[in-house]
Amino acid sequence: MEELLNYFKDIPALHRGIIIVGGLTFFWLLEGVMPLFGKPYKKWSHAIPNIFFTFTTILVNLPLAFLLLKSSDWVVENNFGIINWLPDMALWLYAIIGLFLMDFIGAYLPHLIEHKVKPLWMVHLVHHTDHNVDATTANRHHPLESFIRYTFTLLGVFIIGTPIGIIMLYQSMSVVATQFNHANIKLPKKLDDILSYVVVSPDMHKVHHHYRLPYTDSNYGNIFSVWDRLCGTYMKLDTDKIVYGVDVFPDKKKNSHIGELLKQPFQNYEKPTQNPE
Repeated sequence: MEELLNYFKDIPALHRGIIIVGGLTFFWLLEGVMPLFGKPYKKWSHAIPNIFFTFTTILVNLPLAFLLLKSSDWVVENNFGIINWLPDMALWLYAIIGLFLMDFIGAYLPHLIEHKVKPLWMVHLVHHTDHNVDATTANRHHPLESFIRYTFTLLGVFIIGTPIGIIMLYQSMSVVATQFNHANIKLPKKLDDILSYVVVSPDMHKVHHHYRLPYTDSNYGNIFSVWDRLCGTYMKLDTDKIVYGVDVFPDKKKNSHIGELLKQPFQNYEKPTQNPE
C-alpha cells in the first residue's frame, strides 16, 4: 500500500492522461461488443460535445491542482482532519477510510446538492441532457460544474485530512469508475446486482439518467454504492424502461450542440416532473 500511495503521490501527468484516455478507449470498444441498448446511434458525432467537455474539465482542474496539493500538504503537516485524528491503524485501513470519505464528501454529497439546489441543478443539467448515455457521458460536465466539484473536493481534503497520495488515487479510481458505470454495456444481471452492493454498477447508474423523477433524483454514487443505500437514495428500474435525457428539455439537436450546452445553465426551465411509473 505504501508503494501504491507513493506512486500516486507523484503520478506523472502523462500517466494520468493514459488513465483517462485508456479507460475511455477500453469502455468505448467494449460497448461495441456487449451494448446495453442495441439501438444504433452516431457514436462519433455523439462523442464530440462530450469530448469537448472532457478537455474543458482538464483545463479547469490543471491550474487548481496546485491549490489541492498545498491544501493536502497543510492538513498532513498540521495533523488536521478526520483520518488524522483517528487512532493509529494499518496503512491499508487508513487509505480505505480516506477513499470512502473522499467519495462521500467529494462526490456523493455535491451530486446530491446539485440536484436539490436549482442554480446548481441548471449547471449539472448539461450532464443529464445526453440522450445516448455511454462512456463519453462520464466527462460531460459544464465548465462551471468543474469548479463546483473542485470546491467540494477541496472541502473534503480539509474535513478528512487527506494526503495527496490518497487524493490522486481516488481521482484516478473515480475516472475509471464513472466511465465504467456510464458505459453502454450489458453485464449479466446477477453480476451487475452483486457489483451494485459494493460499487456503482452500470445498471444502477443508468437509473439516475432516466428522464423523469423520482429516478433522476436517485443513485448519486460515484464509486461506492454504500452511500445511496445508507442515505436512502438507492432505486431500481428495469433497463428496458429507462429513457435518457430530461423531460422538460427534450430537444436532441440542441442537447448535442456545444454552444447550446454552454448556454443551458443560464436558461429558464424547471426540474423534471414527478412520475413514479
